[in-house]
Amino acid sequence: MTAPAPDSVAGIAAGLARGDFSAEEVARRFLARIEALDSRFNSYITVTAERAIEEARRADDARRRGSAGFLAGVPVAHKDLFCTRGVRTTCGSRMLANHVAAYDATVVELLRRSGMVTLGKTNLDEFAMGSSTESSHFGPVCNPWDPERVAGGSSGGSAAAVAAGLAPVATATDTGGSIRQPAALCGLTGLKPTYGRVSRHGLVAFASSFDQGGLLARSAEDVALVLGEMAGFDERDSTSLDAPVDDYRARLEAPIAGLRIGLVEEQFEDGVEAGVREAVGAAVRVLEGLGATVRPIRLEYADVGIPTYYMLAPAECSSNLSRFDGVRYGFRAPGVSSVEELYVESRTQGFGVEVKRRILAGTYALSKGYYDAYYGKAQRLRRLIADDYRRAFEEVDVIAGPTTPTPAFRLGDRLDDPIAMYLADVFTVGVNLAGLCAVSVPAGFAGSLPVGLQLTGNHLEEARLLNVAHRFQQATDWHLARPPLAEPAGGTPAGRTQDGGTRGGGTQGAAGASEPGPTPAARGRR
Repeated sequence: MTAPAPDSVAGIAAGLARGDFSAEEVARRFLARIEALDSRFNSYITVTAERAIEEARRADDARRRGSAGFLAGVPVAHKDLFCTRGVRTTCGSRMLANHVAAYDATVVELLRRSGMVTLGKTNLDEFAMGSSTESSHFGPVCNPWDPERVAGGSSGGSAAAVAAGLAPVATATDTGGSIRQPAALCGLTGLKPTYGRVSRHGLVAFASSFDQGGLLARSAEDVALVLGEMAGFDERDSTSLDAPVDDYRARLEAPIAGLRIGLVEEQFEDGVEAGVREAVGAAVRVLEGLGATVRPIRLEYADVGIPTYYMLAPAECSSNLSRFDGVRYGFRAPGVSSVEELYVESRTQGFGVEVKRRILAGTYALSKGYYDAYYGKAQRLRRLIADDYRRAFEEVDVIAGPTTPTPAFRLGDRLDDPIAMYLADVFTVGVNLAGLCAVSVPAGFAGSLPVGLQLTGNHLEEARLLNVAHRFQQATDWHLARPPLAEPAGGTPAGRTQDGGTRGGGTQGAAGASEPGPTPAARGRR
């Protein structure tokens, strides 16, 4: 196995095991970097500095006693959709801007039990509804490769934090591409596991039959290390799969000679930017050079993935978000004179534009007289899409293609065009409709912006996907590229306090924008 980068999960864990540095030193280094740089990117909503130092000291004590696991002392950031006991869980919304969770999500609990150190909670599209992290009540996230562009969504904060070196790994969620799309736009490895592979307990729901927790990191090796700690059956989650958990790291080095890769030729046609097609095509040729065989496949219902998803997911959203009524918890509108006015004003003032749009669309689809015409038909199409993938996996082991049709677009470019925004997920939603697993890995650049290669696997094939991604990353160096960050800004980012403090809302500007990133030729290759 090649030596891991020193700031990676694997590199930090190995350095801690050798005694090169302490967990407290690692935590302080990342916290200092967040303090210096994150005003440019707005990747964190809450930074839990004091708690991180306490957890790091406990990890150091465990190492001295000889009772620490491999990941003890490695920092992690959590998407602010996972409940964290005693720390705000805002979901990027005014509705929950001051909500402090009473318990830990299972994912948070498992990673804390492994000894990982929580740095804070990352920014996201409000209630995970968006493809650019521009709908957050706490302001948009800026892409570290070009702060005038989006970091993707809805897990843009997690992606920007890892890309900018403000965390070595971050949890994220994927409802229609919300891990893989920001991974592609920020030059990271992002894994969306099989639906049910990672517990949804304590994950605030957007669309319950789609949402799945996963990870964003620099490499497949880092993802494999952390996934091994957070995957598994959870009796508190009725959608959790009771299936054995693979040793993901142990399978990374297996050869991929004979691997059958399917290409959906329509994903390389008009609508996909030329630089994306070229980078993904070159990446597939690398996999061929490693012994894989490539053949064309057809997904007959791929073209209805977007309308199907945007009929079903908003319907589930309208049901899940009905609990936010201004009565039990969350934002409560002041000065109301009746229960009806309380409901109306709390939701009007507490939810943002995109969330309201999806609630209205979903409620319409579920209403009397329209249920069969819209929601029922979309459910039947979902089954046909899943059958498409089932037939494809009878012929191939992995499906490869672009993660997104374009690199990162400019902040504000699509805010007034919801359809253009939704089309950013055109290659990712099918995986969620079918409940499959998929990973996006860095595959080059289109100009100065990262491009992602999406690898899709059958149910519970995470180990195979990570193996293929790892072998690709051994043969390339795209995942080692770093954004050309400006020098750390002086002073303290305005508006943030520790352990539950708030970042001010409003637009995060492009202060500190750096020069465009290097082209592949400028960086060179191994």
